[in-house]
Amino acid sequence: MFVFAFLGADGPILGSSPRLTVGEAWMDADGRLEIAAGFATALGPRRDNQDFGAVHLGTPSEQALHGMLAMVADGVSGSKGGRIASELAGRTFIDGYLDQSPLKGVAAAGVAALTGYNRWLHAKGRSDPEMAGAATTFTALVMRGREATTLHVGDSRAWHFRDGVLTRLTEDHVLTQPGLSHVLYRAIGIEPDLRLDVRAVTLKAHDRLLLTTDGVHGAVSEEDLTRLLARRASPEADAQSIVDRAGEEETRDNATAIVIDVIRIGAVDQDAIGAEAAGLAILPPPKVGDNVDRFQLERLLSDGKYTRVFVAKDQEGGGPVVLKFPKPALLSESGARGAFLRESFIGRRIDSPYVGKTLGLDMGRQSRLYIAQPLYVGRTLHARIAEEPFDITEGVRIAIRLSKAVAALHRQGIAHRDIKPDNVILEADGGLKLIDLGVARLPKIEEFAEAEAPGTIGYKAPEMFADNKGDALTDQYALGVTLYRIFTGDYPSGQEEDFNRMRFEKPTRPSKHRPDMPAWLEAAILRAIAFEPTDRFDEVEELIHVLESGSAVAAPPKRELSLMEREPVRFWQGVSALLLVLLLASLMVG
Repeated sequence: MFVFAFLGADGPILGSSPRLTVGEAWMDADGRLEIAAGFATALGPRRDNQDFGAVHLGTPSEQALHGMLAMVADGVSGSKGGRIASELAGRTFIDGYLDQSPLKGVAAAGVAALTGYNRWLHAKGRSDPEMAGAATTFTALVMRGREATTLHVGDSRAWHFRDGVLTRLTEDHVLTQPGLSHVLYRAIGIEPDLRLDVRAVTLKAHDRLLLTTDGVHGAVSEEDLTRLLARRASPEADAQSIVDRAGEEETRDNATAIVIDVIRIGAVDQDAIGAEAAGLAILPPPKVGDNVDRFQLERLLSDGKYTRVFVAKDQEGGGPVVLKFPKPALLSESGARGAFLRESFIGRRIDSPYVGKTLGLDMGRQSRLYIAQPLYVGRTLHARIAEEPFDITEGVRIAIRLSKAVAALHRQGIAHRDIKPDNVILEADGGLKLIDLGVARLPKIEEFAEAEAPGTIGYKAPEMFADNKGDALTDQYALGVTLYRIFTGDYPSGQEEDFNRMRFEKPTRPSKHRPDMPAWLEAAILRAIAFEPTDRFDEVEELIHVLESGSAVAAPPKRELSLMEREPVRFWQGVSALLLVLLLASLMVG
């Protein structure tokens, strides 16, 4: 996590990151948004600084799920507890926003993060003499993918600077009567119900974003702000120049500025977890030959209990795709929407060659709920196992790739919750894809209804039958069962028809089915499917290490089989014939 916060003109910078210093850009090679940020603040003529600001870049997982945050808040002058109000607003917003489900979308998550705090501050300002009249302005930017969303109340401001043009993104909530332009009618704590203005702006590389409190824009003209931003010095240097300019203009308030440079935009993020996708109609599944949003449904790929999947032709010039539609008659609306939004969300954000992707559609094209995915040419691991077990070398290669897919999810805090051979595609070119992320568990996401609980009998860890909803260790168990089946074709505790009465007996050792299995591989599989979660690997990365190191040193070299090994009957027939000849020869000699 990277947060910087300023509490006053000479206040401390809090929570500095060991990897970053103020003004450095967040560098990432996986297509995420990249920014640089700087800030400055000054007391002005005030005795104390009631401004508060912060930038939160967060972990890679937080960036993928929630984006990066920047905010300023200005405690109402003249009220008691103004600085407390502004600081608590900032800290509450960061913690509360990150605690919300990303499926809500930025606007809903932002409002939910501050609603409780607004009610508390409003009540506190009317009941506690030490907090009488406490209120604060609040302006935040949430930056994700190729978009920045402003959340705003009060008279702090957000700005967007591109190609020499400065655009204000917020409106001041102040009285318009002469002499009263400093009086707020909306701010956090003023009203019992919070009303936040929300506005989104598309980002491009080299854009600049600016947050200011009224001590800056109340003294510095837009022309001067434009000129200072156009200097294109470092964000920190330009933020300081803006605050210094406010001092030169004899500002009457605390002055604070945050300057953000967009170094690189992220991958297309249509925010399928936002309001547009959440409002898509859930209709009965279509049939072959139908045309859906200029996708011609050409072939039925699968018709499962909850979904129907087609191979379709994109009539807007794309290649063949896979479209997955829900079956609302069997899956509740909330279950269908949650599953499809999860899969779409994760499939666009996990960067692994072994995890199936989802495709983003042009804004406005999608008229109903479904998921578009690439067409992976191949067959399922389940179909391949049905033919015959893998040889050890090939099986270990598949096991390593599948484990890397699982580890990629776990690094983002995501549990798949339905790992099994049916959800693994072996591509014709030798690749592998772990698919079907509809029941995956994201950090802090609401759960499925009991009737739609995730997992498949036979692969569910013992603790999932005791109310564990699924995590990295239950994923490891399912992965272990899948590996067991790769090499044996069987299940650890019996065949699938026995699963209507689950028994977690001591599993049959894989070497009973495969005498040629190395001891290190057997031990690794048995550890992954241990009954007690604490007896499994701490994380799947450890299993990958065992598979890679074990295969490197323990895989037996291929050799030519002897005639006796290739055709034992012919070999012993030949030996018998030779002995007969020798016997006859000895008799003749005798």
